[in-house]
Amino acid sequence: MSLGLKYKNHEHIFDEKEVNGVPFLTYPLLEHTGVVTHGFSTRLGGVSTGYCSTMNISTTRGDDPKAIEENKRRLATAIGVDADSFAYTNQTHTTNVAVVEPKDRDRRFLETDGLVTNVPGICLVTFYADCVPLYFVDPVKKAIGLSHSGWRGTVHKMGKVTVETMRDAYGTRPEDVIAAIGPSICQDCYEVSEEVIEQFRNNFEKSLWSELFYQKENGKYQLNLWKANQVVLMEAGIKKEHIAVTNVCTHCNPDIFFSHRTTGEKRGNLSALLALKA
Repeated sequence: MSLGLKYKNHEHIFDEKEVNGVPFLTYPLLEHTGVVTHGFSTRLGGVSTGYCSTMNISTTRGDDPKAIEENKRRLATAIGVDADSFAYTNQTHTTNVAVVEPKDRDRRFLETDGLVTNVPGICLVTFYADCVPLYFVDPVKKAIGLSHSGWRGTVHKMGKVTVETMRDAYGTRPEDVIAAIGPSICQDCYEVSEEVIEQFRNNFEKSLWSELFYQKENGKYQLNLWKANQVVLMEAGIKKEHIAVTNVCTHCNPDIFFSHRTTGEKRGNLSALLALKA
């Protein structure tokens, strides 16, 4: 199938899939581990109406609870996970990462932007509308992580915090981790202020600045969250060849993805899903 996505380059980072009318993206790099089921939703294939149309499973957007439940059932069926096994984040741009245990099925973790688990069957779920999804798979220790990283999470090294949490909880070695940086806003679309860039200057080496941002005539900057998160993951010890970096921008594809920069608060949320195979 083809969603008609506008890709930033021709690298084969994603596979586009559709099951029972529900389209989603997967990463061959993660699938090749053989230990996980995963996906990244689009805004298509659900039953929500209005500004949440049609595929939204986030409860924070003012969507109809009945539509959310049906969307949840459809998305879980398409990806191949149990809809009753979801563990969710209630994201507030922190670097808080929760360890998910068997008792946490159908739990929403407050003030939390990352989840890790080694429990087969539990599906980690995080939400997006331009921010960066980060997927982590440790095929050796059979552990996974999923984190939300906007500019605040990125500048405070959310990816590194997630890897460290997996190390402390499960003995994960960074060199074993297979990671993916998911669909999110590209540098061409992401204008930020001097105040944001100053934080990146304080937290990233000067030699990297030219790759991470540039200033425009209006005094604003264009920020590369994709590159910044790749740097963070490599700083955490993940091998470059073990990282899939998105080439899909949510803002460039508003008919297929929800984008905060496109519509503001009047939108649903995209979902990243990751589960260890039972």
